Amino acid sequence: MADEHDESILGTGVTTRQVEAFGRKVAATTDHLMGGAASGAYQSALTNIHRELRRPAIQRSVFSFAQASPRETIRARLSTSEIQHRALTYIPDDLLTNVPEDENTYSLFQGFQATIPEDDAARETRRKDRRKSERGRKLLEDGAGNEEEEGRGPPALRRLKKEQERANHRHEMLGIRKNMCSAEIVEIDKKISNLQMMRKIVLDRLADLEEDELKLEQEIGELDIKVEDMQALAAEEEAAEAEKGLAESTETVTDTTRDDQDSTGAGVATPRTETAEGEGFMSESIYQKIPDNSAKPRRQKLTKRKSMPIRHGHFEPGTSIREIAAHPDLITALDFDAPFGTMVSAALDDTLRVWDLNSGRCLGLLEGHRASVRCLQVEDTLVATGSIDASIRLWDLSKIEYSPFESGWTETAEGDEAEPPQSSQAKPSSKAQSSSSTAECELFSLEAHVAEITALHFHNDTLVSGSADKTLRQWDLVKGRCVQTLDVLWAAAQASSTPSGSAPATQWRTTTRLPDASADFVGAVQCFDAALACGTADGMVRLWDLRSGQVSRSLVGHTGPVTCLQFDDVHLVTGSLDRSIRIWDLRTGTIFDAFAFDSPITSMMFDARRIVSTAGEDVVKVYDKTDGRQWDCGPGAQKTNSSSASSSGNIIEKVRIRDGFMVEGRRNGTVGVWTC
Repeated sequence: MADEHDESILGTGVTTRQVEAFGRKVAATTDHLMGGAASGAYQSALTNIHRELRRPAIQRSVFSFAQASPRETIRARLSTSEIQHRALTYIPDDLLTNVPEDENTYSLFQGFQATIPEDDAARETRRKDRRKSERGRKLLEDGAGNEEEEGRGPPALRRLKKEQERANHRHEMLGIRKNMCSAEIVEIDKKISNLQMMRKIVLDRLADLEEDELKLEQEIGELDIKVEDMQALAAEEEAAEAEKGLAESTETVTDTTRDDQDSTGAGVATPRTETAEGEGFMSESIYQKIPDNSAKPRRQKLTKRKSMPIRHGHFEPGTSIREIAAHPDLITALDFDAPFGTMVSAALDDTLRVWDLNSGRCLGLLEGHRASVRCLQVEDTLVATGSIDASIRLWDLSKIEYSPFESGWTETAEGDEAEPPQSSQAKPSSKAQSSSSTAECELFSLEAHVAEITALHFHNDTLVSGSADKTLRQWDLVKGRCVQTLDVLWAAAQASSTPSGSAPATQWRTTTRLPDASADFVGAVQCFDAALACGTADGMVRLWDLRSGQVSRSLVGHTGPVTCLQFDDVHLVTGSLDRSIRIWDLRTGTIFDAFAFDSPITSMMFDARRIVSTAGEDVVKVYDKTDGRQWDCGPGAQKTNSSSASSSGNIIEKVRIRDGFMVEGRRNGTVGVWTC
C-alpha cells in the first residue's frame, strides 16, 4: 500500500501522501485566516509547506511543467489521432462571423442524392430502403399490429400508393435540382461580374500600353529624321570640301600655265569657254516656267506603323468608341489607314481635314482644291483626293507636323452629344498654323479631266479615276501623268453593236437601260494591277483589262446606278440605288448572293469578315459573312420602337471598315467611330 501511495500522479512526481499533507496544511491556513486560530498553528503550517517545496522531486516536476511548451503538454496528454481530429473539427470564431448566409434550403446530402441518375436499379434500391424505413417507423409508432392491418388493403390500392410515393419523391428531387441550378446561376453571375470588372481594368491597361507604344513610335520616327538630316549634312560638308580642294588644285594649275606662257612669251590665245554663261542663260529662260509633269518628284517611300492597335477587337460589337464633330456640313468622303490611326474627311464646306482617331483631334487641313472633295482614298501615309474642280491631288501625311491647335469644333467622348458650330463658314481659329503644318504634304496635282471627279482608286503606282465627263483615266504616280483614257460610252456602244455571233453570250450582255441623270455617271472604281472594275449610272458593272484598254466582261443585274463596289480574289460586291447589294462570282460572272434594302445604297465596304453598307438611315447595316447574321450598328441602333424614325441630321452617308473598326460620316458633319 505504501508503494501504491508513493506512486506519482499523472507522472508529475507528486504522490497522494504529499497531496494529502498539502491539503491539511491548506486547511489549517484557511482555518487560521477565517477563524482566527493561534498564530503558532499558522506558522507551523507554513513551515511544513516550505519543507515540502524544498523536496527535489516536487521542484523537478514544477520546473519541468514550467519549461514545457503548450504543444509538448498537449502531445503528452493526447494521442496523435485525437489531436488531428480536434484540429479538423475546430473553426475559429473570426471565420464563423464572416460565413455568408446560405439561401439554399437543401443540405449537401440532399443535393448529392438528387444528382443520382434515375435508372431502374436505383429506383428499386431506393424503394426498398424507403420501405424498410417506413416499416421501422410504423413499428415504433403504432406497433406490429398496425403493420399487418396496413398490408391487408387491396393490391391495386397498394400499387397506387407506391406510385404516388415514387412520384412525390421524384417531384421532390426535381425541386432540389431546380434549386441547385438556380444557386449555381447566381454564383456564375457573380463570377461574371467580377470577370467583367477585371476585363475592364485590363482593357484600360491595354489602351495605356498602345498610347505609350504610339508615342514611342513617333519618337523613333523623329530620331530617324534627325539621323537622315545629320547624314545629309555630313555628305554636303564632304562634297563642299571636295569641291574646295578641286578648285584650289585647278587654280594652282591655271597659275602654273599662265606663268609658263609669260615665261615663253607665246601669244597663243586660249578659246573662251561660254559653258557657265550658257548654263546661266538657260536657267533664266522662259522654258522653266512651263510645267512639265514628267519632271515631278518621285513618290517617297512611305513609312508604316511597326505595330497595329488590337484593343478594338476586345470591345463588344456595336460599341461606340468616339464621336467627332468634324464638319458643319454633309460628309462627302472619308477614309482611314488603320484602327486608331489617321483619318481624312471631306465635306460640302470645301474643307479637307486630317484627324488622329486615337485622340480624336484635328491634325491639320489639306489645302489646294478649289471646290469640295467628292472621293478620296487613304493608303498608309499616302492620300489621293478627287474634287469637283476636276483635279486629283496626292498628299503625303508623313510630312504633317503633329502640333495641336484649337480648331473651334466641339469634340466629345463616347456617349456625349456633339455640337457643331452654328456658322457653316467657320474655320479653325489658327488657320496659319494649320496651313503650315500641312504645307509640305502635297506631292503633285493631276489635271486632265474636264468635269468633277466622282470616283478614284489607286494601287501601287497606278491610279484610276472616273469623272462626270464619262471617261476613266489611268495615271502613272511615278511620272505624274495620264497614260490611258477609257471612254465608257464608246465601250457601251461597242458592246451593244457587237453581233451576237462574234462574241460569246456570256461575255457581252446588252442593255437598253438609260443612265440616271441625277446620279454620278461613274459611281465607283477599283483597280488591281491590270484589272479594273467600274460601276456606272446605267446599272452596269464593267471589268476592264488595262493592258488592252478593252472591256473583258460586263455584269448585268442592277436596275439602278451603281454607287459602290469592291472585289477580292473571288467575289465582287456592288451596291446600287436600286436598293440592293449583289455579290458576284468573278470566276463565272454570275450572282452569288443578293440583299434587298428599304432605301438606296449610298456607301458599302467589306473586310475579311463583315460587309457594311448605308441606306439613307441612321444605322449601318452589318452582314457577318461567317455566321450569316445581319444587324444594325450606329446612333439609331439603340432607339426604342416609339422613336424609330430617323432624324435627318443623323442619317449616315459614308462608311468605311478595316479589321472590325468602323468609321461613318453623317449629314450633319459628325463622324462616328464604332466596333463591329
